[in-house]
Order: sequence, then C-alpha cells, then structure tokens
Amino acid sequence: MIPALVFFGILFLLALWIVLIYNGLVTARNLYKNAFAQIDVQLTRRHDLIPNLVETAKGYLKHERETLEAVIAARDRAATAVKKASDDPGEPGVMQRLNGAESALAGAMSRFMAVAEQYPDLKANQTMGQLMEELTSTENKVAFARQAYNDAVMSYNNTRETFPNVLFSGPFNFQAAELFEIEEPSQRQAPEVSFT
Repeated sequence: MIPALVFFGILFLLALWIVLIYNGLVTARNLYKNAFAQIDVQLTRRHDLIPNLVETAKGYLKHERETLEAVIAARDRAATAVKKASDDPGEPGVMQRLNGAESALAGAMSRFMAVAEQYPDLKANQTMGQLMEELTSTENKVAFARQAYNDAVMSYNNTRETFPNVLFSGPFNFQAAELFEIEEPSQRQAPEVSFT
C-alpha cells in the first residue's frame, strides 16, 4: 500500500510540475502578446496621423505629388503589416514583414520631411506644427512600446529555452518569438522635426 501511495504521490508531483511549467510558458507568451498590443496602439496612432499630415501639406507641396503618394502607399503597407502581426505577434515571418514595412514608412517619412523643410509657408502652418509634434510624441511612444515588447519576447524566449522548460516547450508548441527590431541603422531614431 505504501509503495502505491509513494508512486501516486510522485506521479502527482510530476504532473503538478508539468502544469506549473506550462502555466509559466503561457504567462510569458501572453506578456509579449500584450506588449505587442501596446505597439499596435501606437503604430495605429502614427498611421492615423500620417494622412492628416499629407492632407495639410498637399496645398503647399503641389509639385511633390510623388513624395506624398509614396508616404501614403508606405503607410498603407505598414498598417496592413501591423494588422497581420496583431494576429500572431512574435512569428518570425510576420515580424520581418512588419519590420520591413515600418522601415519603408520611416524612409518615406524622412523624404517627406526633407521636402517639407523646403517650404517656409508649410513650416509656419500651425496645423502642420501640431501634427508634427503629435507624430514626434507618438514616435517616442512607439520606441518605448517596442522596447517593452522586445523585453517581453526575450523573457519569453529565455523561459521556453531554459531547462527544464525546454523539454516541454516543443511538445506544447511554444515556438520562439521574434523581436521587433529596426533593420536599418538610419531608421533607429525618430525623425527630427523642426516645425516650430
């Protein structure tokens, strides 16, 4: 009787240990998904500001139609990539497409800023100044949200790769999560704005 109780006691402790590992992996995964949701909020805010910037600048930049269209096209691609990434944040292919789309948008916005700098009337426009200030603030929030997401992904990946969790992360289908990194070093900082 005692050997059976010991056996079932050990079996119970083993099952409890596996449940704790599983719950720890779920918690870590949910933390990085929540962190991505914060990025999603800020990127959506940025993507919503861009059409307002373009509309405000249209009257001044009549001869810069290509630049304006490039910004809107890059914004649309980035917004689509964010929506796809929201479904499965951390999945390597999705995050790489998001990184690429956001890098392209940052490049288009840099060209837009360079062109806008050449128009003194646009620089003096109060609405444009306010929009640029909001965009700069949003860029800073995106950077902080990206840092929080990357920290959560690192924690999740560490949790799933450390022993004994590594024994269960594969069978329980806890795949490695991808960081949200900026590919081009020139895109690592928020665009400089001097519309004041």
